[in-house]
Amino acid sequence: MNATLRRFLPAPVSCGLPNSMFRTVGCLLVGLTLSLSGSIATAQNTGGDTIVFGNPIAGVDVDATGVLKVRTVDPRLARQRLMQARQAAQTEDVMQRSELRKVSLNRLEKVVAERLAADRPLSDDILAVAGLTTVKYVFFYPDTQDIVIAGPAEGFVADPTERFVGMNTGRPTILLEDLATALRAYPPSAPPTRVISVSIDPTPEGLARMQQFLRAVGGNANRGDTMRLVHGLKQNLGLQTVTIKGIPAATHFARVLVEADYRMKLIGIGLEQLPVPVRSYVSRTNPQTVAANALERWYFQPNYDGVSVSDDRMAMRINERGVQLVGEGERVMGDGKRVMAGRGNRASQAFTKEFTDKYPLIASKVRVYAELQQLIDLAIAAAYIQEQDFYAQADWNMPVLGDESQLRVETYTAPEKVETAVNAIWRGNTLMTPLGGGVNMQPRVAFNSDRMKVDASGENVETKNAAGPSDLEPGQWWWD
Repeated sequence: MNATLRRFLPAPVSCGLPNSMFRTVGCLLVGLTLSLSGSIATAQNTGGDTIVFGNPIAGVDVDATGVLKVRTVDPRLARQRLMQARQAAQTEDVMQRSELRKVSLNRLEKVVAERLAADRPLSDDILAVAGLTTVKYVFFYPDTQDIVIAGPAEGFVADPTERFVGMNTGRPTILLEDLATALRAYPPSAPPTRVISVSIDPTPEGLARMQQFLRAVGGNANRGDTMRLVHGLKQNLGLQTVTIKGIPAATHFARVLVEADYRMKLIGIGLEQLPVPVRSYVSRTNPQTVAANALERWYFQPNYDGVSVSDDRMAMRINERGVQLVGEGERVMGDGKRVMAGRGNRASQAFTKEFTDKYPLIASKVRVYAELQQLIDLAIAAAYIQEQDFYAQADWNMPVLGDESQLRVETYTAPEKVETAVNAIWRGNTLMTPLGGGVNMQPRVAFNSDRMKVDASGENVETKNAAGPSDLEPGQWWWD
């Protein structure tokens, strides 16, 4: 009795580092536009910034050797699928838009178990978790022993990369495989996962080779040597290493974290342009103000503030759903080792602040950032369920959703390496190129006493009691 969930494949890119003709300047990834695969094309505007145009990046793919690459799609296919789905879904209840849809996790698992026992495929409404696009609440109903997640929902359609998105907003739906991955990170009767993270980093050997290459070039290069320098940087730095902690690397959950991190770096070094105005790091940087061996790291983390709970802790609401991009400076030693730098980088601080401030708008237009926000919410919800021990109160040990031999979610090629992307940008006589970063989430931080608030208004309890699971039909696992 083994189920493999529908595979939702993201797309490929390239990463890199910043360096100059005479010295190394810091950032994340390296950057020459010509190294980017797919149908992306690039051009220089009169201000010297790199502009990316062509078919939009749809995500990342991982080849059989575990190397990440960029993937693009024709947007016309998405529009065609959306029109067909809207025509076919007018009469289905699950495809109707809802401001608040509730999903009982125990009842959902029972339906999944019945289908697996009968050797029947899981239907799209199960795979897309009834069209939920956000987890906004966690409820526990003692009378019926239901553990419930709730949030807005809408009709959904598989996009050209075979991932479900809402027909009204275009936002991704929660996936059963991501829900299962989050619950397994915070399971019944087991220690909680301390951190869920991904990091993409150059190897010390690659950094050392890069430093040697730059010293050999010295100050003798000119604009005519750009391609030689780019090739040398990419070859000497080599593949960067992907490290995933807290969840299995072969899951869709992990793939989203890697893609969000990787593409954020492409944006920072000017290799991907957002549909929202955000100035890249390299466009802000004056290489004369950056230390010769500086390396700037950027990584995403949740905004842990904004969780409120009822007095009895049976109702939890995620009030703030922010994602923060933060930076930290490092220095690269001659042997390739990295050490923390003491001084902040204004260009990096400005880039991370603008990205954070505009994150909600970015997430509304670029799916992977909406998925990242969604996964953070799922992790917080799963951590809360474990923290309050709803499993024991519901007498539910998650025998199917928590068991890979029953419900397979580790169905992807685990990303292990990333090709270095190089973006060559000249500032006067200095050639800039950029490196490192990741995603780091510690959901249980949201429940610290200085962050979690008691809902004095009673709104959480009112929402919980507005519609409960006591009158559900046999086999029904969601309701509005």
